[in-house]
Amino acid sequence: MPGTPAEEYAPASLYTEVQQFYARQMSLIEGRGADPDAWADTFTEDAVVESAADEGPDVGREAIRASVRAGVAHIAAQGWDFRHWFGMLDVRPQHDGSLRTRYYALAMATERGGALEIRGSLLCRDELVRGPGGRGWLVRHRALVPDGHTGA
Repeated sequence: MPGTPAEEYAPASLYTEVQQFYARQMSLIEGRGADPDAWADTFTEDAVVESAADEGPDVGREAIRASVRAGVAHIAAQGWDFRHWFGMLDVRPQHDGSLRTRYYALAMATERGGALEIRGSLLCRDELVRGPGGRGWLVRHRALVPDGHTGA
Protein backbone atom coordinates (compact mmCIF):
# COMPACT_ATOMS: atom_id res chain seq x y z
CA MET A 1 0.00 0.00 0.00
CA PRO A 2 1.49 3.39 -0.92
CA GLY A 3 2.75 5.40 2.04
CA THR A 4 2.82 2.43 4.42
CA PRO A 5 6.25 1.73 5.97
CA ALA A 6 7.54 -1.76 5.13
CA GLU A 7 8.47 -2.39 8.80
CA GLU A 8 4.77 -2.57 9.64
CA TYR A 9 4.61 -5.88 7.80
CA ALA A 10 5.95 -9.26 8.82
CA PRO A 11 8.75 -10.72 6.73
CA ALA A 12 7.54 -13.39 4.29
CA SER A 13 9.11 -16.23 6.29
CA LEU A 14 7.32 -15.16 9.49
CA TYR A 15 4.04 -14.66 7.63
CA THR A 16 4.32 -18.19 6.23
CA GLU A 17 5.14 -19.57 9.69
CA VAL A 18 1.97 -17.99 11.09
CA GLN A 19 -0.14 -19.36 8.23
CA GLN A 20 1.25 -22.84 8.92
CA PHE A 21 0.52 -22.44 12.63
CA TYR A 22 -3.14 -21.68 11.91
CA ALA A 23 -3.44 -24.49 9.35
CA ARG A 24 -2.07 -27.00 11.86
CA GLN A 25 -4.05 -25.58 14.77
CA MET A 26 -7.41 -25.79 13.03
CA SER A 27 -6.75 -29.25 11.59
CA LEU A 28 -6.60 -30.47 15.20
CA ILE A 29 -10.35 -29.92 15.63
CA GLU A 30 -11.54 -31.01 12.21
CA GLY A 31 -12.60 -34.42 10.99
CA ARG A 32 -12.80 -37.82 12.59
CA GLY A 33 -9.27 -37.54 13.98
CA ALA A 34 -10.08 -34.34 15.92
CA ASP A 35 -7.89 -33.87 18.98
CA PRO A 36 -9.36 -31.10 21.16
CA ASP A 37 -6.67 -31.66 23.80
CA ALA A 38 -3.87 -31.00 21.31
CA TRP A 39 -5.80 -27.96 20.04
CA ALA A 40 -6.08 -26.54 23.55
CA ASP A 41 -2.33 -27.03 23.95
CA THR A 42 -1.81 -24.39 21.22
CA PHE A 43 -2.87 -21.79 23.83
CA THR A 44 -0.88 -20.45 26.76
CA GLU A 45 -1.83 -21.64 30.26
CA ASP A 46 -3.41 -18.24 30.99
CA ALA A 47 -4.95 -17.69 27.55
CA VAL A 48 -8.24 -15.89 27.05
CA VAL A 49 -10.74 -16.66 24.28
CA GLU A 50 -13.58 -14.23 24.03
CA SER A 51 -16.45 -14.01 21.59
CA ALA A 52 -18.95 -11.22 21.17
CA ALA A 53 -21.57 -13.98 20.78
CA ASP A 54 -20.90 -15.51 24.25
CA GLU A 55 -21.72 -14.43 27.79
CA GLY A 56 -18.13 -14.34 28.96
CA PRO A 57 -14.65 -15.44 27.93
CA ASP A 58 -12.97 -18.78 28.43
CA VAL A 59 -10.04 -17.99 30.70
CA GLY A 60 -7.17 -20.44 30.99
CA ARG A 61 -6.17 -23.43 28.91
CA GLU A 62 -8.36 -25.86 30.86
CA ALA A 63 -11.52 -23.77 30.30
CA ILE A 64 -10.62 -23.55 26.61
CA ARG A 65 -10.06 -27.32 26.55
CA ALA A 66 -13.48 -28.02 28.08
CA SER A 67 -15.21 -25.67 25.65
CA VAL A 68 -13.58 -27.13 22.55
CA ARG A 69 -14.20 -30.71 23.72
CA ALA A 70 -17.90 -29.89 23.97
CA GLY A 71 -17.90 -28.29 20.53
CA VAL A 72 -16.11 -31.20 18.86
CA ALA A 73 -18.49 -33.67 20.56
CA HIS A 74 -21.51 -31.69 19.32
CA ILE A 75 -20.18 -31.64 15.74
CA ALA A 76 -19.47 -35.38 15.85
CA ALA A 77 -22.97 -36.10 17.18
CA GLN A 78 -24.47 -34.18 14.25
CA GLY A 79 -22.51 -36.27 11.76
CA TRP A 80 -21.05 -33.19 10.11
CA ASP A 81 -17.77 -32.69 8.35
CA PHE A 82 -16.60 -29.37 9.76
CA ARG A 83 -13.92 -27.11 8.29
CA HIS A 84 -12.42 -23.69 8.91
CA TRP A 85 -11.04 -21.27 6.36
CA PHE A 86 -8.93 -18.28 7.37
CA GLY A 87 -8.25 -15.44 4.98
CA MET A 88 -7.07 -11.85 4.72
CA LEU A 89 -4.44 -12.58 7.38
CA ASP A 90 -2.56 -9.55 8.68
CA VAL A 91 0.50 -10.22 10.87
CA ARG A 92 2.06 -7.41 12.89
CA PRO A 93 5.24 -8.08 14.91
CA GLN A 94 5.37 -6.28 18.28
CA HIS A 95 8.41 -4.86 20.07
CA ASP A 96 8.18 -7.55 22.78
CA GLY A 97 8.43 -10.37 20.21
CA SER A 98 4.73 -11.19 20.23
CA LEU A 99 2.54 -10.96 17.14
CA ARG A 100 -0.84 -9.34 16.60
CA THR A 101 -2.88 -11.03 13.91
CA ARG A 102 -6.18 -10.12 12.30
CA TYR A 103 -8.05 -12.40 9.92
CA TYR A 104 -11.47 -13.46 8.71
CA ALA A 105 -12.70 -16.95 9.41
CA LEU A 106 -15.45 -19.03 7.88
CA ALA A 107 -16.78 -22.05 9.75
CA MET A 108 -18.37 -24.55 7.36
CA ALA A 109 -20.32 -27.74 7.91
CA THR A 110 -21.37 -30.42 5.49
CA GLU A 111 -23.85 -33.10 6.46
CA ARG A 112 -22.76 -36.49 5.19
CA GLY A 113 -24.05 -36.62 1.64
CA GLY A 114 -25.29 -33.02 1.89
CA ALA A 115 -24.31 -29.58 0.70
CA LEU A 116 -21.82 -27.23 2.30
CA GLU A 117 -23.29 -24.66 4.71
CA ILE A 118 -21.46 -21.67 6.11
CA ARG A 119 -22.17 -21.77 9.85
CA GLY A 120 -20.28 -18.65 10.81
CA SER A 121 -18.30 -15.70 9.52
CA LEU A 122 -16.04 -13.95 12.00
CA LEU A 123 -13.46 -11.25 12.43
CA CYS A 124 -10.65 -12.69 14.56
CA ARG A 125 -7.84 -10.97 16.41
CA ASP A 126 -5.09 -12.95 18.13
CA GLU A 127 -2.04 -12.23 20.20
CA LEU A 128 0.57 -14.92 19.56
CA VAL A 129 3.65 -15.57 21.69
CA ARG A 130 6.55 -17.94 21.25
CA GLY A 131 6.22 -21.29 22.96
CA PRO A 132 8.68 -22.76 25.48
CA GLY A 133 12.25 -22.53 24.27
CA GLY A 134 11.23 -19.99 21.63
CA ARG A 135 9.76 -22.70 19.43
CA GLY A 136 6.40 -22.51 17.76
CA TRP A 137 3.56 -20.15 18.52
CA LEU A 138 0.88 -20.15 21.20
CA VAL A 139 -2.27 -18.05 21.38
CA ARG A 140 -2.33 -15.81 24.46
CA HIS A 141 -5.51 -13.97 23.52
CA ARG A 142 -8.17 -14.59 20.88
CA ALA A 143 -11.08 -12.20 20.27
CA LEU A 144 -13.86 -13.36 17.94
CA VAL A 145 -16.52 -11.05 16.53
CA PRO A 146 -19.17 -12.85 14.51
CA ASP A 147 -20.53 -10.85 11.59
CA GLY A 148 -23.63 -9.00 12.69
CA HIS A 149 -22.29 -8.27 16.19
CA THR A 150 -20.87 -4.99 17.46
CA GLY A 151 -17.23 -4.57 16.58
CA ALA A 152 -17.33 -6.39 13.24
